[in-house]
Amino acid sequence: MDWCPQKNNFDRPITRSYSTGLFSVNVVEALQEFWQMKQARGADLRNGALVIYESVPSNAQPYVCYVTLPGGSCFGSFQNCPTKAEARRSAAKIALMNSVFNEHPSRRISDDFIEKAVTEARTNFKGEPEEADNPNTGIGAFRFMLESNKGRTMLEFQELMTVFQLLHWNGSLKAMRERQCSRQEVVAHYSNRALDDDMRSQMALDWIAREQENPGSLRKELNQAERELESARLAGRELRFPKEKKDILILAHSQINVN
Repeated sequence: MDWCPQKNNFDRPITRSYSTGLFSVNVVEALQEFWQMKQARGADLRNGALVIYESVPSNAQPYVCYVTLPGGSCFGSFQNCPTKAEARRSAAKIALMNSVFNEHPSRRISDDFIEKAVTEARTNFKGEPEEADNPNTGIGAFRFMLESNKGRTMLEFQELMTVFQLLHWNGSLKAMRERQCSRQEVVAHYSNRALDDDMRSQMALDWIAREQENPGSLRKELNQAERELESARLAGRELRFPKEKKDILILAHSQINVN
């Protein structure tokens, strides 16, 4: 049984908005200062404390902006924004709320957290109890990955989670299993890999090959990814996985059109 990480329910968002109090300040500056403070206090931020914004190209409202946090989590503007600046503030607002919520002890990967997460994953996929202690099963690999990141928060763990979500979605985990790679070996390898342009390009090539075998499959998957991303953005949910899917599929589509 493959582990499908997007089914995990331990990353529920905070989506309330405020017109006073916390968000009467400059939320863009506040978000950056929050993560710089975390780094100064010793948080393990492998890529530094920089918060990255990405505006969706558009000549008309509503404007959309995404923000990627240190650790890999991504959020987007969830309001109807008449200006690009307002879209940036909207993205910063939902990211700051989730960053603050992420500091709660229940969000830190601990022994208790791992047991609850593994139990929930086993229930979702109807796995047997002994699978949790076998690193060659999906549930066992999930436990191994969590234990390897004990002490980190879920937002700080997000990029690694997204890598494995993408590997599952792309069929790469299945291909590795067919090559007799254990899940523990796969987890150990990808735990040290960044989600970068090289990984996206390789996955885009896989989708180009699928399109050549089954014309129309790429456009169908892209349409679904766009709907999923839009729905998640408007709901104020964490977006890294659906956004990466869309970006990879757009990359594949653009390369097919060039060729």
